[in-house]
Amino acid sequence: MEEFLKEYLTILRFEKNLSDNTIDSYQNDIKSFLSFCNSINITDLNEIKFSDVADYFELQRTEGKDSSTSARYMSSIKGFFGYLQDNNYIEINPTDKLLSVKKSRKLPSILSFDEIEKVLNAPDTNDLASLRDKAILELFYSSGLRVTELLNLKINDLFFNEEVIRVLGKGSKERMVPVGSSAAKWINEYLIKARPSFEKKSKSENYLFLNKRGLKLSRMGIWKIVNKYSMEAGIKKEIHPHTFRHSFATHLLEGGADLRAVQEMLGHADISTTQIYTHVNRDYVKQVHKEHHPRG
Repeated sequence: MEEFLKEYLTILRFEKNLSDNTIDSYQNDIKSFLSFCNSINITDLNEIKFSDVADYFELQRTEGKDSSTSARYMSSIKGFFGYLQDNNYIEINPTDKLLSVKKSRKLPSILSFDEIEKVLNAPDTNDLASLRDKAILELFYSSGLRVTELLNLKINDLFFNEEVIRVLGKGSKERMVPVGSSAAKWINEYLIKARPSFEKKSKSENYLFLNKRGLKLSRMGIWKIVNKYSMEAGIKKEIHPHTFRHSFATHLLEGGADLRAVQEMLGHADISTTQIYTHVNRDYVKQVHKEHHPRG
């Protein structure tokens, strides 16, 4: 079964051009199901029946997996078995009768503008590492980048004269994203004062944001930065790097930005993904009404 999985993942990587993170998610989801099959003594893909698939998802439910996670697992497993059937590796697809899980709408957490200001003002810019962190936080909020997009930025992706940066997004799709004057200012400060101290010619490879060993920052490094300054700013909400992306989009739409323009900046292939932020706006308005109207 592992050989078929390797083949499928190779197809996704080289023919579908999916990102490494997406490939890893597919692999983990499918491996979870195959491990379940092994636990019930199924070692041949042709032995798997619909009832086995149903039992697996019932187990997921009893273990407390939410509908969003189950929907992702289902999509991964159905895709895998669809591939096996299309290539005549199995006679019957055990996932054919599997009904899609209705995902519960989980609106993204956002920060108010005042909360964003507190986080952005938290780093002590007299310290070199904190100056780097300040530039990172400013860029997150200014341009709404995904974590991976920020980590992979190189110096030659900066076009501050045109007030844009070049970003390599999901599926290796390139886009130009506007960058605000505040973010540009702090990135320039970082480039002049801090980055030369971190750079190691043989290791740094022109990446914009470096750790103290001269390597590009890791995802965990970014998480720690966001967590550190959110705590210092006294923010009680659960915050992660994507919170800045959510806040970026929501604040633009609250300010009257065109949905299509926000879609382009975020790098969403489908505008329906961007539309979730219009729901955030409506929910925020309802919350304000409920909290502040005398008969709310």
